[in-house]
Amino acid sequence: MNNRSYNILFHLHTISGIIISAMLFVIFFTGSFSFFRDEIANWQKDEYTQPIDHGIVSSLDPIMESLKKDYALYGRDIEIGRHYNERRVDVSMSASKDSLAAEEAKVGSFFYLDTETFDTYNYLESYTLGEFLYRLHFFAQIPYPYGYYTSGLVSFFFLFAIITGILVHWNKIVSNFYTFRPRAKLKTVWTDAHTALGVIGLPFQFVYAVTGAFFMLNVLMAAPNIMFLFDGDQKELYNQLEMSETPPTLAYEKIDQVPSIEGLVQQTRDKWNNLNITHLHIYNYADSNMKVTVEGELPKDDKYTGVAKLSFNATGAIIGEKDPYTQNTYLDGVKNILYRIHYGDYAGYGLRIISFVLGIISCFVILSGVLIWLVAREKKSVSERKRRFNRALVNVYVAICLSLYPITALSFIAVKIHGEVNMSFVNDFYLIGWLILSLFFIWKKDNYFTNKYCLLLGSIIGFFIPVVNGVISGKWFWLTLNEEFFQSFFIDMLWIVLSIISLWVFFKLKRKEDPKKDKVQINGKPIKSTTEDKEVLV
Repeated sequence: MNNRSYNILFHLHTISGIIISAMLFVIFFTGSFSFFRDEIANWQKDEYTQPIDHGIVSSLDPIMESLKKDYALYGRDIEIGRHYNERRVDVSMSASKDSLAAEEAKVGSFFYLDTETFDTYNYLESYTLGEFLYRLHFFAQIPYPYGYYTSGLVSFFFLFAIITGILVHWNKIVSNFYTFRPRAKLKTVWTDAHTALGVIGLPFQFVYAVTGAFFMLNVLMAAPNIMFLFDGDQKELYNQLEMSETPPTLAYEKIDQVPSIEGLVQQTRDKWNNLNITHLHIYNYADSNMKVTVEGELPKDDKYTGVAKLSFNATGAIIGEKDPYTQNTYLDGVKNILYRIHYGDYAGYGLRIISFVLGIISCFVILSGVLIWLVAREKKSVSERKRRFNRALVNVYVAICLSLYPITALSFIAVKIHGEVNMSFVNDFYLIGWLILSLFFIWKKDNYFTNKYCLLLGSIIGFFIPVVNGVISGKWFWLTLNEEFFQSFFIDMLWIVLSIISLWVFFKLKRKEDPKKDKVQINGKPIKSTTEDKEVLV
């Protein structure tokens, strides 16, 4: 590669990395905790549920009976799904298609239903800290669609930074990986750590850059197709992508006996042994033109992308089928693979723990890149005004990023103590607390202080998380190492391990002396170095 091409790629890598660094740190930090979204939610609510691989395992006929008590169901389209490993399923009901229905039946509804108590909760009431962290990792707190597009663009520029970083380092990517000089000057330490950890996390980061950009920017990518291929008909596009199906029309003929929904689900499960039922669609409930579609997936160790569907009419006869072994399409494979590699849900706790660690490593790579950028510009050739601006910018970046750790730990304690939390409480506590901590560390104007005391605060608060859980719920972590309460045990142990590691790092951190004050002196006069630092800084 000639010097001109190298310099172009180097500056593109640096600029793209600096622009997205703080937002990318937030995405990876909260995204790492999102791997345990369901465990956090169940830990907070003090509940236990079957693993999501078991699909919808609750009795559906009692659920339908409970819905009849509160809603007039005739003519409605009803969807029941289990997207997360929680005791609650989400229920979506359209307005009744019957023109003679009562006014209250002409309004749709969405809520969560507890499969044990049959209590219902709206989205705000069912909000958890796990949901908050999951949504924060793609900026859903910013009004739609701007937050989604922002996270998608950050992922896209991250992919760009990865590619340019590989090209910049290509000639020395192997030798630099094995090079680490902890006693060298600060710039060299950050460079070695950035390069080595960047190479370790490269496949992980590449996958999440691609899938993150796809998920968050798919609306923009789909817009030209909607406009030119489907004449602006968005529903037709979704039908072609098999993201929805066209419901049948209402026949206005009520039936006396609705077939057992639970029986239809069990028939589907029996047809393909061990099928995990994920969605249930009921169209035109209690009408002669009623249609029931049961969707599920084969266990991951049976077939990686085995999607199945079985459709029934109002008499319970099969009217449609999608065999997971023979009828899965290329589209099914693409959609399922992208989702599964992004969520890391196909290999149990082991893969999610590895993904969590790689996510935290990615946070370090991002932060080290920013600090390298700062140290590389602390030169006499750079004007003092520009150096002050660079220091202020990095000070803000570091304060915003590192204060995530203590406020996340503190939020675990807050939601446990508060008990019945809602969306407003979680959002206000986390975001306001994060702002206060960020402003404090920005005011301190000391990156070393911010780094060290964010670790200390996070570790101290983290040690109290299992204590608070034990006092409030009685589930001390040494009593919960069993299948029923393993999720509670896992979250407690996660914070104990994180706290031990961050406390160890806190004691290991030493303020590195200014290189200008670290020169060898003879008779009080510094000796200038005879070699120049030619490290590649990215």
